[in-house]
Amino acid sequence: MRLAIENLRASLGGARVIRGVSATAEGSQFIGLIGPNGVGKTTLVRAIAGLVPFEGGVTLNDVPVRAMNPRARARAISYLAQGAGSHWPLEVSRLVALGRLPHLEPFHRASADDEAAIEHAIDLAGVREFAGRDVLTLSGGERARVLLARALAVEAPLMLVDEPVSALDPYHQIRIMEVLRAYATPDAEGNDRMVVAVLHDLSLAARHCDRLILLDDGKVKADGLPRDVLTPQNLRETYRIEALIGEGADPFILPIRRAE
Repeated sequence: MRLAIENLRASLGGARVIRGVSATAEGSQFIGLIGPNGVGKTTLVRAIAGLVPFEGGVTLNDVPVRAMNPRARARAISYLAQGAGSHWPLEVSRLVALGRLPHLEPFHRASADDEAAIEHAIDLAGVREFAGRDVLTLSGGERARVLLARALAVEAPLMLVDEPVSALDPYHQIRIMEVLRAYATPDAEGNDRMVVAVLHDLSLAARHCDRLILLDDGKVKADGLPRDVLTPQNLRETYRIEALIGEGADPFILPIRRAE
């Protein structure tokens, strides 16, 4: 699988947010999209998903995303929005099952493969205990995991997730990062799968991602292995912080003070 972003530019409310981003990714990868607030991370993933107008190009396996019909795009790209919610009183399993809609023909019932994908997504996201409950009775963090299960149920080759762990406690932050890490591997048939995640926890990003893309002012500041992106200079210039950086099997980034 190949994702290519070429000189992407996008505006919101008349203000230029993305100022010419280019990047290419091939094969199964877990890519973390990082950077301070307001640098265009959410706009970039929404552009990749074909959800906002943009200039430039985004192709998946050499097919322009804008040229895909909606059903084909929904099968190829699953998207979990930042702070996604549910405003209807759906039972949890039925909400997760919505992730299979792109695969269903009109007026057809879910197949055995669809049901298996739904059950697998429920187990991956750790929401089996909520089956049978109305999603509106769940806490914000519990609901976030159910919505992740819906995105997992699509079984798309490209998954885009925007701040997937921001509402979760530390245990479930680690669990979901492990789930996304495992998803970004070839599927049972050997087909590549890729995850692009907007992340603010730099330690989780360093520990679980294959690659980090650091945005600043709508442009790519750095792109590469976590240890090559999360340098003292990059942290100082983009986040305006001084940090303690731990390397090894369990790297960490501990902000110490604001940089002057």
